[in-house]
Amino acid sequence: MFLKTIEHARLAVMTKTPQFKPSKRCSIDFLAAIAPETIAPKTIAIVCFDDAQLLDITGPMQVFSSANDLYASANDLYESNVKPYQLLTIAENDKIRTTSGLELAVGPLSLAPDHLDTLIISGGRGINRFAANKAMLQWIDMMNRKTRRIASVCSGSLALAKLGLLDGKKATTHWSRIDEFRKDYPDVLWTNEAIFIRNGKIWTSAGITSGIDMTLAMVEEDLGFDLAKSVARQLVVYLRRPGGQSQFSELLDFYCEDERFNLLNQWVMKNLSRPLSVAMLAEKCGMSERNFSRLYTRDTGSSPGKAIELFRLEAARQYLEQNWSIKKIVRQCGFGSEETLRRVFQRHLHVSPQNYRDRFSRLPDE
Repeated sequence: MFLKTIEHARLAVMTKTPQFKPSKRCSIDFLAAIAPETIAPKTIAIVCFDDAQLLDITGPMQVFSSANDLYASANDLYESNVKPYQLLTIAENDKIRTTSGLELAVGPLSLAPDHLDTLIISGGRGINRFAANKAMLQWIDMMNRKTRRIASVCSGSLALAKLGLLDGKKATTHWSRIDEFRKDYPDVLWTNEAIFIRNGKIWTSAGITSGIDMTLAMVEEDLGFDLAKSVARQLVVYLRRPGGQSQFSELLDFYCEDERFNLLNQWVMKNLSRPLSVAMLAEKCGMSERNFSRLYTRDTGSSPGKAIELFRLEAARQYLEQNWSIKKIVRQCGFGSEETLRRVFQRHLHVSPQNYRDRFSRLPDE
C-alpha cells in the first residue's frame, strides 16, 4: 500500500471532490431514464453479528451512503429526501459488538422488511457462530429467493457456502480462510485471485476493504460509471480496482470505462520486460498514435509513457518485497539499467531500491 498511500494523501490534499455530472459515458444512464422525483429507492441490508468486522459493515454502507449524497447533490434533492438507496443493518438482536469493540445499534431480525433489493453478509471472527444460527440462515435462504442481489464480504461467504448457494460457482473470501473453506466446501470453486466475483445475482468479495470495491461495482451497475467513480473519489479510493485483480496485488489502478484500455493495461503488466512504445500500444488498440495518446490520457488520467513507468515501478516494488536481485528486476521489469531503476524509485518514492527492500522485504535474504 506504500505507493497508493502516497498517491491518496496527495490527492486528499491537492484535489477537491468532483461533483457528479451525468454524461453520455455513463454505463447506465440512470438519470436520463428515471425522473429524480419518481425514483423508488433500493433497500440495501447488511447482515451483521457479534464479532463482525467493522469495516465489512461500514465500508459498503458508506459507499451506498455517498452515492445517495452525490445523487442528491447532482439533482438538487437535499430537501426532498429523494435517494436511490435505503440502508439497513440487520442482526438477530438490536445491538452487536464488533471485533474492534465498537457497539452498533442495528435493526433486529423481528423487524426486518419482507422485501430487499440487495442483501450483504458481513464477515469477521464471529462468522462461524453466525453460520451455525439456524434462524438467521433460514431467513437468509428465504430472502435469497426474493432479492435481486445477495453478497458477502470477507468470510461472510461461509454463510452462503453453508446454504449451498455457492455450489458449482466461483467464489472468493479472505485469503486466511481459503484453505479451510476449500476443505469444508469442496463443491465451491474457491479462489484467492480476485477482489470480488459476480455469479449472476450472487457476489462474493475478498478481505475486508474489498467490500468497498464490490459495492462500488454495484453502484456502477445501478447508477452508472460516472457516479460510481465520483463516489470512489469522494472516499479517496480514487480509481477503483478491477474485480479480477488478485487480493494480494498492489497494482496501480488505471481502470476506466473503455475496456480496450483495461485489457491493454493487463497486457502491459504481463509484458513489462519488452520494449513498450506508444506506437506498439496504439497498434494493439487499433488506433493512430495521436488518437491513442489523447484518449488514453483522457480516460485513465495518465499519459501512456507515465503509465508504463508506474507499472514498471509497481512490479519492481513487489519483486523487491520478495527479495529479487536488482539485476533480475531490471531485466524482468524492462528498466534497461540499474541507474534507470534507481532514478524511477527516487522520483516517485524518494528512496533507493535497496532502501525500499530493506524496509519492506517480506522474505529473508537467501
